[in-house]
Amino acid sequence: MTENTQGLNYFPKFVANRGLVCYVATLLLVSAIFLNHVLPFQFVVFGFVSVFVFFSYSTSLSQSWRKFAPQLFTKKLFSTALAIRIIYVVFIYFYYVEMTGEPFAYFAGDEKFYYGMGSLWRLYGLDEFLSEMREFVPFSDSGYSWWLAIEYQLMGVNVLPTHLLKCLIDAFSCVLLYNLADRNFGDAAARMTAIFYMLLPNAWYYCGVTLKETEMFFLVMLFAERSDMVLRSPKITLKEMILPLMCIIIMFTFRTAMGGVMFAAMVGALILSSSKQMQAWKKVLYGSLFAVWMFLTVGVEIVQETRDLWEGRAQNQSVGYEWRSETNAYAKYATATVFAPLIFTIPFSSMVNVIGQENQMMLNGANFIKNIMSGFTIFAILLLITRGKWREHVLPLALTCGYLVVLVFSNFAHSERFHFPVLGLEMMFAAYGITQMTNKHKRWFNIWTIVICVANVLWALIKLKGRGLA
Repeated sequence: MTENTQGLNYFPKFVANRGLVCYVATLLLVSAIFLNHVLPFQFVVFGFVSVFVFFSYSTSLSQSWRKFAPQLFTKKLFSTALAIRIIYVVFIYFYYVEMTGEPFAYFAGDEKFYYGMGSLWRLYGLDEFLSEMREFVPFSDSGYSWWLAIEYQLMGVNVLPTHLLKCLIDAFSCVLLYNLADRNFGDAAARMTAIFYMLLPNAWYYCGVTLKETEMFFLVMLFAERSDMVLRSPKITLKEMILPLMCIIIMFTFRTAMGGVMFAAMVGALILSSSKQMQAWKKVLYGSLFAVWMFLTVGVEIVQETRDLWEGRAQNQSVGYEWRSETNAYAKYATATVFAPLIFTIPFSSMVNVIGQENQMMLNGANFIKNIMSGFTIFAILLLITRGKWREHVLPLALTCGYLVVLVFSNFAHSERFHFPVLGLEMMFAAYGITQMTNKHKRWFNIWTIVICVANVLWALIKLKGRGLA
């Protein structure tokens, strides 16, 4: 049963205009205050185009695509998302070659590692690949190396074809997110959600680099969409139950924390979801199969990985703070207590020129979009709680909030890359929040834009002053 919507059924122009104006004003203010560290022009262009495309086209498409039947909307969504990503990937491939001399992002340590591991099978044979995997790649990071190895085996050791395949995968993720949002919050919120993700610059970015985030988000969406369908379906088939469980198993080979959150979200949904949504006998049946499946597959390995992650959380966070303190004197204050209230909004936009942070500067517009949209995400979650509707949406809530709580207590709370696996779900809640807006909420949004502007100015000050540059 989907949530009834009221108020807006499209992305309002006043929100888009204020978001764009807020970005330009914040960038100009930061540039004026920190004149000696003005953002390089190329990253200004990346940022402005990102913000302009997202806010302008979210408004126009959420209105013009309302008239399409659901099937036609899905086709338009998939084809447009695919086209946008292909254009971006081809452009960024030549951009990176021109700027860095190779088809990898700035300071591409992780990219080159994955590229190197993935190419071993094709270049030196399966035995060499397996030997290097056993020695250098832990179980919790083996999935993407295997995926790349298969891709390179089939398509040759070239990053461009694999990046184009990412475009196809991410376009499917758009459709999965649309289906999930439609089932939870109705057609208007679902269409906005899909358009938001289609236009999200972070999603384009990960299609153009040799990193695992695109594939991780696809696994999260496939798990969430299929699990949600099982929880709401009057009938259960073995096929429907196995696919979400497979997604959890595979995710443990990509990132232990995300796999653990998916596992916990499924358990939470089985226990806490409304009886109107899933009858008690179905919960017992599915929960029993779920437990047996996990135990018989990789249960022991997963338990050990999860235990190691939990036991090492404090040490990992301490080491991370110590490492960042070498470059920024304020890093020692970046504790879980500080990050927790901000977790839906961070990372803040990097609008000043700091050598070695080219990737962050390239994503300055993308992060600013999240800063603005997080206000609607928070608003939506508060509405679900105060209206007593949260039990109807336990699974997506548990996935989103559970993973962000894990990030709070990790070394990566302010890393955009580690936020990405649930960013589409945050956009879904933001879209629902927008459908619930009324005129009285406009002034709160205006205040929110001022808060985001001030926060990003302060963030620029922290980045520079902590490094002794301001």
